[in-house]
Amino acid sequence: MTETGPTDQIPPGGEPFTDFRWEPWTPQEVAGRLAGVDVPWAFAAGWAIELFGAGGREHEDIEVAVPIAGFAAIQKALEPYEFDIVGPDLKWAISDRQAFVQTHQTWLRDPATSVYVLDVFREPHDGDVWICRRDRSIRRPYSEVIRRTSDGLPYVAPEIVLLFKARWARPKDEDDLNRALPLLDSQARTWLRQALEKVHPGHPWIARVQ
Repeated sequence: MTETGPTDQIPPGGEPFTDFRWEPWTPQEVAGRLAGVDVPWAFAAGWAIELFGAGGREHEDIEVAVPIAGFAAIQKALEPYEFDIVGPDLKWAISDRQAFVQTHQTWLRDPATSVYVLDVFREPHDGDVWICRRDRSIRRPYSEVIRRTSDGLPYVAPEIVLLFKARWARPKDEDDLNRALPLLDSQARTWLRQALEKVHPGHPWIARVQ
């Protein structure tokens, strides 16, 4: 079954969304709440770099990536917490089908306090094969996409995380690159360089991962 996933176009409607608060769960708390869920989920973004073993930094939030078809199982496991669909300075109800299809971020909220605790990325896939939402010709089986720490915490392979971070190259992204790059093996470097050339031609990071 192919789930093509988000278009990253801004859907119609949505409420202005600039006043919110985060009190993110720890990776251990997330893993405990998702224990037993039969979905290939993994920590993404900055936490993935830290779990890879590249040292740590402050994290203002926490993200996991899941295949789109598995989101309902994740949603069920995290009840009674509630999801909002989130885009640039806007949010939509989780029931907004068009917003759900066109976006990829869903923030989990404590309904009692309205504080956000987890960001779930809904990723395109073809069965057990992950599809990059930035360029759908880039595909890898989930067996390669998800790695695990010694105590079993799943995280997205660092070269994939860095591909997504390259779009923004914020100070924290540069920091993550600086810490992770020396630990990448030649295969991961080759994959990252080729993916950057395809998704972000001419990006300054390309020369750094030669």
